[in-house]
Amino acid sequence: MTRLTPADLEAARDRLVPDVVADGLSVLFCGINPGLMTAATGHHFARPGNRFWPVLHLSGFTPRLMKPDEQRELLSYGLGITNVVARATARADELNAEEYREGGRLLGEKVTRLRPTWLAVVGVTAYRAAFDDRTARIGRQERTIGSSRVWVLPNPSGLNAHWTAATMAEEYGRLRSAAEGR
Repeated sequence: MTRLTPADLEAARDRLVPDVVADGLSVLFCGINPGLMTAATGHHFARPGNRFWPVLHLSGFTPRLMKPDEQRELLSYGLGITNVVARATARADELNAEEYREGGRLLGEKVTRLRPTWLAVVGVTAYRAAFDDRTARIGRQERTIGSSRVWVLPNPSGLNAHWTAATMAEEYGRLRSAAEGR
């Protein structure tokens, strides 16, 4: 991978990153919003230190550790990726409450159209803001969107230090078991 300069990353601010989606997925993972590394590369969860790809593998969703530039392969496993808010920022705290609410509304429309079995929002704070659910916790939610069930997962960002890759993999594994009907 080409090394990106600070100027390359800053040039990616507000850029949109295409979703990795298809109709009828088993699980549609939903990040908060693209970071600058993701926007600069066009690959979801691209920042080194983000634990999404390792946790996806450790939890059994993928048979091997995938790299961000292999994201389209997720579709062959019935998995996809989208975001609550589409625009790229350096940090999620650059987003405002209205962006989260509008993102939740648009995400609801997307999920209704694509009909994944599960929507998995990676980040309880983002889920709470997007769906105005201040009491949400990690795990299965009562809410459904159309026919899709909802699960909130820990945010795999390296900044979320109180969750280790191992403990995140356990929670992602609970979702995998539910998605497989176990």
